Amino acid sequence: MRIARFSDGTNPVYGALEEGSNRIVGLKGDPLFSPVEPSGQIYELDEVRLLSPVIPRSKVVGIGNNYSDTPIPPEERKEPPIFIKPNTCVIGPDDPIVIPAWSDDVIFEGELAIVIKSLAKDVSLKDAPHMILGYTVANDATARDAMTGGPWARGKSFDTACPLGPWITVDPELDVDNLSICSFVNGEPGQDGCTSDMIWKAYELVSYASHQMTLLPGDVIVTGAPAGCGRIDVGDRVEIEIEGIGRLSNPVVRA
Repeated sequence: MRIARFSDGTNPVYGALEEGSNRIVGLKGDPLFSPVEPSGQIYELDEVRLLSPVIPRSKVVGIGNNYSDTPIPPEERKEPPIFIKPNTCVIGPDDPIVIPAWSDDVIFEGELAIVIKSLAKDVSLKDAPHMILGYTVANDATARDAMTGGPWARGKSFDTACPLGPWITVDPELDVDNLSICSFVNGEPGQDGCTSDMIWKAYELVSYASHQMTLLPGDVIVTGAPAGCGRIDVGDRVEIEIEGIGRLSNPVVRA
């Protein structure tokens, strides 16, 4: 199932995309906080504006340095860097990434994103799958010239620095540890990776993050970026595509 959050010209609405069609079945309620049921409304995908499929109530948890071209034995793995992006940096499909006035070097980073559905604290690896609602596509935009000499917060957390979308894929059969990730800037290829190259896998990251801090329903974990990330500038359009989930596309402007 693919859960979308969208605007039909009024308030944000949740819906489920019908398989094999461009129709969305409207849903009553919030999939993160209450049971949902069909509302009786049917929408056409090309007649609505897709929004970020989730606005984290608390935070986006970022993971750094999580891809390797060569396998790393578990006993040799180092704990990955972990950082926070505030929910104010989250935007949806086709919303512009706004380069801050103080930066001249913003890059895109296409990543798999995990959407948390349950309060999670000190979760075991075995229980981690039960904490996950589904997966979406993230662009962990980064002001690279604000990343040196101190904490990552400034470079990672500017407004619009975390596009998410186009929807949440909820599929227990999805092989989340073997999904291709590709990115494009103005149609030119950038990243060409696979989640099989993640050092810390999806369920491990949920468990790891929950031992560092409490995860709340609606929190998002962005799981790190394969090689191929690059600079973006005014007038560019950056697209991130993850197999089995979808394609996220955003234009780039300057503040």
